[in-house]
Amino acid sequence: MKSKLLDAIGISAAVLCLIHCIVFPLLLIVPMGISHNPYIDLGFLIVGTIVVFRITKQVKNTWLNVLFWGSIGIIAVSILADFIFEIHIPLIYLGAAGLITAHLINFKHHKH
Repeated sequence: MKSKLLDAIGISAAVLCLIHCIVFPLLLIVPMGISHNPYIDLGFLIVGTIVVFRITKQVKNTWLNVLFWGSIGIIAVSILADFIFEIHIPLIYLGAAGLITAHLINFKHHKH
């Protein structure tokens, strides 16, 4: 799969993840019977990890690889805390923003 397409998938998944993380707590305020499901976050993490793994095999910049994997690691820590301690820590926002930034930088540096 071309890196350009992987970046598009990664940006889309990271943006959807960020929207989910921002909007979902607001939905919990409205009495609709909705509860948080950390498996949705885990699904985003799995998709993001697969895309980042495939992209970083092609990326030569070490700092960009660190940004990709560091962001995945931050998201993983946040989700792990949710599963183990049943708390939602805001690190997930930082990780999603880092993934979006890394994908945009990688996308920008490709010859299209």
